[in-house]
Amino acid sequence: MTTENTKENHSFSANTKQLLQLMIHSLYSNKEIFLRELVSNASDAADKLRFLALQNGDLYEGDAELRVRISADKDAKTVTISDNGIGMTRDEVISSLGTIAKSGTAEFFKNLTGDEAKDSQLIGQFGVGFYSAFIVADEVTVRTRKAGETQAVEWQSKGEGEYTLADIEKAERGTEIILHLREEELEFADDFRLRSIVTKYSDHISIPVEMYKAPVPESEGPDGEKIEAQPGEWEGINRATALWTRDKSEISDEEYKEFYKHVGHDWEEPLTWAHNKVEGKTEYTSLLYIPKKAPFDMWNRDRQTGLKLYVQRVFIMDDAEQFMPSYLRFVKGLLDSNDLPLNVSREILQDNKVTQAIRKGCTSRILKMLDRMGKNKPEDYQTFWNEFGQVIKEGPAEDAANKEAIAKLLRFSSTHTDESVQNVSLEQYIERMAEGQDKIYYVVADSFEAAKSSPHLEIFRKKGIEVLLLSDRVDEWMMSHLTEFAEKSFQSITRGDLDLGDMEDEESKKAQEESEKQVEGLVERIKEALGDKVKEVRFTHRLTDSPACVVVDDHDMSSQMQKLMESIGQSAPESKPIFELNPEHQLVKHLNVEQDEDKFAQWSEVLLDQALLAERGSLKDPAGFVARLNKLMLDLSK
Repeated sequence: MTTENTKENHSFSANTKQLLQLMIHSLYSNKEIFLRELVSNASDAADKLRFLALQNGDLYEGDAELRVRISADKDAKTVTISDNGIGMTRDEVISSLGTIAKSGTAEFFKNLTGDEAKDSQLIGQFGVGFYSAFIVADEVTVRTRKAGETQAVEWQSKGEGEYTLADIEKAERGTEIILHLREEELEFADDFRLRSIVTKYSDHISIPVEMYKAPVPESEGPDGEKIEAQPGEWEGINRATALWTRDKSEISDEEYKEFYKHVGHDWEEPLTWAHNKVEGKTEYTSLLYIPKKAPFDMWNRDRQTGLKLYVQRVFIMDDAEQFMPSYLRFVKGLLDSNDLPLNVSREILQDNKVTQAIRKGCTSRILKMLDRMGKNKPEDYQTFWNEFGQVIKEGPAEDAANKEAIAKLLRFSSTHTDESVQNVSLEQYIERMAEGQDKIYYVVADSFEAAKSSPHLEIFRKKGIEVLLLSDRVDEWMMSHLTEFAEKSFQSITRGDLDLGDMEDEESKKAQEESEKQVEGLVERIKEALGDKVKEVRFTHRLTDSPACVVVDDHDMSSQMQKLMESIGQSAPESKPIFELNPEHQLVKHLNVEQDEDKFAQWSEVLLDQALLAERGSLKDPAGFVARLNKLMLDLSK
C-alpha cells in the first residue's frame, strides 16, 4: 500500500508532455488500439523475462506460466491490464514512463505539421505504445515490481504534465496498468468489447491473454434438470501460438498485418511481407516485412535497427542487426533459429557461420521480393522507392555479391521523363537504347533542375539519346561502385572525352572538323590565358547551345564526390577541370577574333566561370566573376 505523504511529484519532459497532448487529439478516431499497444508491451515483458530466466531460473519466483490478464470494472470505470513478465525498477519507470528517451526525438517534433492526419502517422512511426493509454483514460496508474527485486513502485498521472511516484508492496512480479476511463469511453469497461479487440488485434500473441469468466450459480434447465454451478476462472481468449510457427496457409493477410504492427511497432500496415521456413544445413524461420513509410529517424546513426531474434521460439533480443545489411535496415520482422545457442550474444553473432548463412538467405529473399514487387506491382514499388530508394542506393558499395540484383531495383529520373520522379529502371533504359548505343549514359548534379539543364545533355537531346539524371547526395558514391549492368557499361557524360561510337555519322564528323578549322589556334591561346586554372583546353561537340563546359578526366575525382567528402569532414584531392569549347558558338567565334589580349583573357575566364557555375553550382571567387563580367559588358556598350 501507499499513502499520500510518500508520493513524490515529478514533471514530464517537455517532449513527453507535447506528445501526450498530440496523441490524445490525433488518434481519437482509432482509440481501440490502446489495448493492442498495452498487450503488446506486456508480451514483450514476458519475452524478456523468459530470456533472462535462461541464465537465472530464480527470476520466475516459482511461477513460470507467463500470461497477460485483462479485467474491467464498470462500477469503478476502470480497465486493468496486468502481466507477470520482467517488471520495472524505480529508475526504469522514470526512464520509460517519465520521458521519451529515444534518439531522433528533436527530429520528430521538427517534422510535426499541425495537420492531425499527417501528425498521427508520425506518432505511429515513433512507436509510443504506452502513452496510447491516455486516449481513453483521464488517469493511469502503473504498479510494477521487477523480477528478482523486493521493492515495487507505483506511477500515477493524468497526462497533463506531471506524474507521481511512490514505493509500494506488490506480491507478484510484473506490471499492472489501471486505466481510469473517461466518461465518454465507458464502452471499454465491457468484457465483450475487450474480448473482440483482443481477438482482432492480439490473437497472435505467443503467451495467453486471459480474461476472467464470472462464476455461474447452480440452476435448473428448461426440462427441470439440474445444471451444475461453474466456478469463476481466468480463461485464454487468444490462440497463444507464435504466429510464425503456424503454416502459411492457415494465416490470413489480416493476421500478418496485425502481427507486423506488433513486431514493427508501427501503426501503418506493411507494404508486403515474406514468411519462409528454411530446412537443410541451416534451419530457421523468417517473417520479413517491408514497411509502407520510412521512420522519421532513418538517417540517425544512433537509431537501432535489425530483426527480433528467437532461438527455438525463445526470445533472445530486439534489433539483431547482424542478419540484414545496412542498406536493408528498413526491413522489420523476426528470425527463429534452431541452430544458434540459447545463450547467444551480439558478439557471438558477429562472426558466427550460422549468422552469415541466415544473413545471406534473408538478404536474397528481400531482394527477390522487391524485384517481384517492381515487376508485378509497380505502384506499390514506387511507394517503396519514394520512401527507401536512397537507402537502397547504398547497396552497390556495401554488397558486391548482390550488385546486379540491387541494380535491378534502382530507379532514376531521365531525359525521357518530364518530372523529377524516379521511375526508370535500368532494364527499361536498355530496352529503349538508341541503335548503335552500347553505354548507359548518366549525369550527376546537385539537384534535379541542375541535372536536367546541364549543358552536357545538349548533344544527347539533339540525337534523342536517353540520359539518366541523378541528383541524390548518395548518387556519386553509388556510381563509383556501379560500373556495368547487363553487360552495358555506365558512362558519365561529364567525365572524359565524348565518344558516341556508332551513333556518330560521317556528315556530322566532317561538319565538326570544318568548324574547328575556322577557330584554329584558339585552344592554345586560351590555355595560355588561363594557365594552371585548367588541366586541358580542347574542342568538343557535346554542346549545341552553350559556348563551353567543364569535364573531369577519367581518373580524377568529380566535383560532386569532392562535395560529398567535404560534407563528411574528409579532405578531397583538388583536381583541375578540362575546359571544353563549342567551336560553332558565336561567343567562341567572337573570342577567336579578339585582338586585345587583356579582353581575351577576361573573356576566357568568364567563359570558364560560367562553365564551372553550371557544373558545380558555385564559384571560389564569385566577386571576381561579377567584376570581369561587368567590365566586359561596359566595354560592349561603348
